[in-house]
Amino acid sequence: MSDTPALKAKSLSDILKIMTDNGIEYLDCEFTDPRGKLHHTTFHIDMLDEGTLQDGLMIDGSSIAGWKAINESDMKLLPDPAKIAMDPFSAQPTLKVFCDIYEPVTDKPYSRDPRSIAKKAEAYLQTTGLADVAYFGPEAEFFIFDDVKFKVSANKVSFELDSIESPDNTDRHYEDGNMGHRPRIKGGYFPEAPVDSCADLRAEMLTVMKAMGVPVEKHHHEVAASQHELGMKFSTLVDSADNIQLYKHVIFNVAHAYGKTATFMPKPVYGDNGSGMHVHQSLFKGGKPLFAGEGYAGLSDMCLYYIGGIIKHARALNAFTNPSTNSYKRLVPGYEAPVLLAYSARNRSASCRIPFGKNPKAKRVEVRFPDPLANPYLAYSAMLMAGLDGIQNKIHPGEAMDQNLYELPIEELRKVPTVCGSLREAIECLKIDHEFLLKGDVFSVDTIEAYLDLKMEEVLAFETMPHPIEYQMYYSS
Repeated sequence: MSDTPALKAKSLSDILKIMTDNGIEYLDCEFTDPRGKLHHTTFHIDMLDEGTLQDGLMIDGSSIAGWKAINESDMKLLPDPAKIAMDPFSAQPTLKVFCDIYEPVTDKPYSRDPRSIAKKAEAYLQTTGLADVAYFGPEAEFFIFDDVKFKVSANKVSFELDSIESPDNTDRHYEDGNMGHRPRIKGGYFPEAPVDSCADLRAEMLTVMKAMGVPVEKHHHEVAASQHELGMKFSTLVDSADNIQLYKHVIFNVAHAYGKTATFMPKPVYGDNGSGMHVHQSLFKGGKPLFAGEGYAGLSDMCLYYIGGIIKHARALNAFTNPSTNSYKRLVPGYEAPVLLAYSARNRSASCRIPFGKNPKAKRVEVRFPDPLANPYLAYSAMLMAGLDGIQNKIHPGEAMDQNLYELPIEELRKVPTVCGSLREAIECLKIDHEFLLKGDVFSVDTIEAYLDLKMEEVLAFETMPHPIEYQMYYSS
């Protein structure tokens, strides 16, 4: 663990040298499916040499939802030496490496591979001449519980959560006594211990992330009871997406090691705040920040046009940035969720916020409607493509809205566009509005259609399953 930050590779041969020099027997190949879930397969060093790594390691793509059919299942993993890390959770010394998915016949990146799409988005940015690098800084929130039970069957649909921090446990009997220190509903933002019961756990998570090469910043309790956030530094699009995958991996596994369970569901608890993934974004060229200027809040026209593209395409973006049926239980007014499509430097109710920063390099836009179930490679790529479309077509977002948008009069509120209200609605919006994603062959029609089919499976499963609250509302009617 202590040597992990020093592990750097520039080539595939470097990977083998690092493994040999450090007595590492296993290479853990990481890849991400269309839904955003991290997968891995592990190879012993005895079967690895530079030629094997260059040729790629074969897997069965038909076993990954949204990928290959059974009759064309062969795919290969191509390790990327730029992203490696020791696995702190493995009993045997294991080196993790992020991989791209390639077609074995054509030897080209697989069009439905999220990481390959993100690399194409970065390449397309450079071809536009507008900028040479896009930076992304995600802030992903999550919940930690002590116990979770759920059941989905023909005769029972239920879930039950428990956390020592839950306000529901104020009168619960504990063998060692109930200490009574816990956040109230919406009362969890920045409390000191003992109300904040997970500071040590979060610090452990941050330490492990740093050891795996993720640049870290901070940690804190979030608004809801049992809700938390770790801070990591921004990076380039692909690297930031890789880092959020490591972020999730660390949080899941450190919580598990502590006898707790973590979830990135946007809305696991009724009546309290949900979890978002605010994503800070900026463009640079030749080391120069392009979002700094003389306009509103010190922004450039380019930044305003970028915001205009985000707002114009937001409802299509929702299919990637808010990709679950549960996402839309968070995107409702009253829980600090940014449902209104506006921008502002003064309030957090706007879907696009301009964070304060005196240094021109700090000028950026914070897109606040995404949530942590988003596939980071697809969501960041889609937002970049929307922003670039805004720049290319000079889509101005209009005047900033600095008042509290939730307190607007009804007649004014109706004039403000909103994000989608359901995953089904987001799917329909993406079907209509996706031309901006096809530029530079970043996304393909086939990729979008396959993704929409995958999401529609989730919509139908959700819409056709009777819900417990329907029994409460309708059983005796």
